[in-house]
Order: sequence, then C-alpha cells, then structure tokens
Amino acid sequence: MAEKKGGPGGKLDIATIGGIALALGGMLAGLLLEGGRIKDVAQITAALIVLSGTFGAVMVSTPLPVLRGALRRFGSILVEKSDSPNEVIDEIIGYAAQARKSGLVSLESVATQIKDPFLRKALNLAIDGTGMQEIRHMMELEIQLQESRAHAEANVFESAGGYAPTIGIIGAVMGLIQVMKNLANIEEVGHGIAVAFVATVYGVGIANIVLIPAATKIKMRVEKQMQTHELILEGVIGIVEGMNPKLIRSKLDAYLENPEGETAKGIAPGKAQSQPDKIRNPASARA
Repeated sequence: MAEKKGGPGGKLDIATIGGIALALGGMLAGLLLEGGRIKDVAQITAALIVLSGTFGAVMVSTPLPVLRGALRRFGSILVEKSDSPNEVIDEIIGYAAQARKSGLVSLESVATQIKDPFLRKALNLAIDGTGMQEIRHMMELEIQLQESRAHAEANVFESAGGYAPTIGIIGAVMGLIQVMKNLANIEEVGHGIAVAFVATVYGVGIANIVLIPAATKIKMRVEKQMQTHELILEGVIGIVEGMNPKLIRSKLDAYLENPEGETAKGIAPGKAQSQPDKIRNPASARA
C-alpha cells in the first residue's frame, strides 16, 4: 500500500531571515560608524506615518479578498515547505505500483487521505474513470487559476513597495512643516530636519528590504509550486495510462534539480535510455 504523507510541514527560511538581519545590521552599523546613534532613527511617529499610510494605500487599491490572501501568503516568505519533489515522486510511484498490482480502483481507500489537495483531486478524478484528456484539462485549468491568484497576491507587496517611499516623503514634508515653526531657534531647526527625514529612510528601507523582495520570493515560491503540480499531473496521467512505475519515475525525474549526468533514481542506465520517446516526448504519452 502506498505510504501516506503527513502534513505539509515546513522550516524557517534562513535566507529570508538572514537577509533582513544582514540588511538592517549593515545599515545600523554604518550609522554607528559615522558617529550616529540608533535612537536617531528610532522614531515611532515616522514608523506610524509610513506603515499606516502604506497599508491604507494598499487597501484602497486592492480588492479585499486579494488583500486577505496576500496577508496569509506573507508567511510563505518566512517558512519554506519541507516537501521536496523527491518525496512527491516517491508518493506517486507508490500509488502507481499499487494501481498496477491491484487496479486503479484499489487506490480509492487511500486517495481521500492524501494531504496534498492537488494530488488528491487528480487521483480521485482518475479513480472515478475520468478520461486522460479531461483530467489534464481540468487540472491544468486549476494550475492556471492558482498561479493567477498567487501572482495577484504577490503584486500587493510589489504595489506596497511602490507606495512606501512616497509615503515616507510625505512624512518628511510633514516633519519639515513642523520645523518651519521653529526657524528662530537654529538648533531646533537642525534637529527637526534630521528627524523629518527619518520617515523617508523608513519608507525606502521597508520597500527595498521587505516589501519588494517579499513579492519576488512569493513569485518564486509560486513557480516552484506550479512545477510540483505539473509533476503531479504527469504522474497521475502515467498511472491512468498504466505505465510501468519505473518509466513514470524516469519521466518525473526530469523535474528534479539533479547534477548533470546523474542516473535517474531506481533505473539502470540502459533501462533509462530504452524508452526515449516516452521520456523525451511527454506529448506522446498524452495521445
């Protein structure tokens, strides 16, 4: 019987956390080396203006369902899913072996327990006797819709990265307005100007350290997820076709980031090259 996977799980993305820490640490270290003090840029008022103004602008420009989805997706830049393509392939090969031995209907008892919703849906369609072309059409449509929604949510952070520097300039101007009230005291003027420009630093910093990089990483995560979904679809189609599990693995190994020249897992070099048409031309398997 095929092995059932647990929950999606995940681990902290060290690159994201380390990148933010490195950027902030480098800027603060530069400030200290120039004789500045951390409290020079620790301005609650400036942070309030930039954060509230940016979030308000995003709320005006973004439909509420997309905004909610973007906020949920923000966690994906901090946590990296632990499931690898290798694990997905192993799971699919387990189902393929069971289907080849006991028939496709034998997967009905385990299909409902599959954790990955995309794999669960595709396999259930196959078990229900849906044709290969219809399965491919339905699941490819789902891939396109998921990708479209994910990119819309990523664009929320990209838009916020465009608003934040402008809001920072607004905060600086508001600070300069207050400075103009104290022109008689030159010391207060100098201090006030320094404080005023902190809002600009916050706006540009948040945009270029957090928001725009977050949008980029979300899009990269989405591309990886869509590749996994394509892998799953090809695997399920192979199961429906009744392909040998070794041939299915050979086809799915194309989705792995293996070193060049590495032999496909579980297939001897001779066997891996014995079916060039099926492996190199997925279109022939769709016919």
